[in-house]
Amino acid sequence: MDRQRPRTTSDEIDLYIRTYYSLLRSSGEVWVRAFEEAHAFSDSSLHPGARTGVPDVAAFAYSAARLPACMPQVQKIVLGQSHETFEANGFDVSAWQRVQTRGRRRPLRFDGARTLCAFISSTSDIDDLVPIVTTYQIVWNQMHGLLGNAELGRRLREDDALTAEEVDHAELARVLDLDPDGVRTLIAALDSGWFAALRTIAQSPCDLSMRVLTGSYSQYQRSVQRWWSGIEPSLVRERKPRRPPIYFVSSNTHSLLNLVGGYARQHREAILDFARRRNPEDLASHFSRALDSGDEAEVNNLSYYLLRAFLHQDPSRLAEVQRFEAEAGITSIDVPGKIDVNAQIFDLSQVRPERLDPRVRVPDLHLLARSDAVILNIDYPLGMAAYHHLSRAGQGSNEIRGVYVMGKAATLNGRVGNVMISSVVQDEHSRNTYLFRNAFVAADVQPYIRVGTVLDNQKALTVRGAFLQNREYMSVFYREGYTVLEMEAGPYLSAVYELCNPQRHPNDEIVHLSNSVGFNVGVLHYASDTPYSRRQSLLSKSLSYFGVESTSACATAIVRRIFAAEIARLRAEEESA
Repeated sequence: MDRQRPRTTSDEIDLYIRTYYSLLRSSGEVWVRAFEEAHAFSDSSLHPGARTGVPDVAAFAYSAARLPACMPQVQKIVLGQSHETFEANGFDVSAWQRVQTRGRRRPLRFDGARTLCAFISSTSDIDDLVPIVTTYQIVWNQMHGLLGNAELGRRLREDDALTAEEVDHAELARVLDLDPDGVRTLIAALDSGWFAALRTIAQSPCDLSMRVLTGSYSQYQRSVQRWWSGIEPSLVRERKPRRPPIYFVSSNTHSLLNLVGGYARQHREAILDFARRRNPEDLASHFSRALDSGDEAEVNNLSYYLLRAFLHQDPSRLAEVQRFEAEAGITSIDVPGKIDVNAQIFDLSQVRPERLDPRVRVPDLHLLARSDAVILNIDYPLGMAAYHHLSRAGQGSNEIRGVYVMGKAATLNGRVGNVMISSVVQDEHSRNTYLFRNAFVAADVQPYIRVGTVLDNQKALTVRGAFLQNREYMSVFYREGYTVLEMEAGPYLSAVYELCNPQRHPNDEIVHLSNSVGFNVGVLHYASDTPYSRRQSLLSKSLSYFGVESTSACATAIVRRIFAAEIARLRAEEESA
């Protein structure tokens, strides 16, 4: 194996990062236009049109999905670590409107006029937000300039009687130099208020400012302590051990719940009736065919996927769902400590085998009734926040019995929907190359996937941000065999190192974790983007039902591994006794 840590030959990305961090050290507001040159010359793979006059609507769509719908009104963005920090600087965010985004979980507050406040939980939030906002502004102004010289732009600015139906999409495509797909992408990016947003683009340029309120590393730790304080009361119990051993899982908030909780399977007929009446994403006929053919796995996947829409049309069912899950020892904790990383606790001794998805039923499940352990599943955090969350969970638990990570990634050699299993991770935060024994191999996941491929023995690169990579940067790592680009594995492995060693993780070293870690570490990524394949990107939209198979397969492998590990431990205890 090549043990030399790969080094990039281009410093455009590093220059970009240094530029915005140095500027944002200012105690005042910084104009986003100050970032534009470094952003454009970084040649980001997600924004290749930054230096052209043609609006890159794919990059705009990616950014708009990670910003709130109020962005056309926003003029100032303020980043801070806590309510106290905002209030000390004159921003009474507790009284402001809560706003959300379609593509990123981050607490946001809008004053209803011009100021947006964003809570940051690690440096990764800065690395994420700055390129997103800069891309948004660049593309907005490209569109503003083109509309300014066109008759369509004049009508959008001056004709108050103009309606959305009267906007000729072919004319809009000609003015903005887009193809029909580009127009559809732009309208989808601006969401339901696309016509009002298009008017605003025609009327005014975008000239945003940003400010980072004085913060510190200890503030990040304080934030994650508040998060843990929201979880701890549900974790500590009367019976021994008071602080149970933990199988830590970082995934989404529905995959494990669906497989173990069983609500969707038990209420399949009601969900099917809902699908036939509403036909979301045209899935009703697909659901019926799967039922008629007896395809149990496909029926379950469809039930899981449609459950969210089913509950959304009748929110009163949520309390019923929670009562149903509580019977199987499942506790859901929404936004603990006001940190937007939801958590779930699964008491393994209360697992109901009859409610389990057939794919996760392993031999001797009855032994789990004697287990003293729980699964702590958290909604996977962004970048360096992963390090803080796992570190705090390790401090607050009696014992960590396993760490399992499921997340999305870009692949340089596969296809969207594939699953990648890596045993080497290059972390661009610590500059460490982590070598570890992944608890999973292809055979653990492949039986549950029909369309995609499972690729093990891969090498992953943990980048600092989705925009903070370019073709030259990626090609260096690609030549070294790194084919998976993601954002959390490196920080998680830094936390794993500190859970097993008496000192903090090193920097800029090759770190062997295999021999020092006394529990399983499993990392699975499902491909959501192929940046080397004509930007066949799904980052600007949801994976929708297309992504269910790979996420369900990964979650199935994780649950089976946890059940099998705990049952083996209980069996060994029984034999020794």
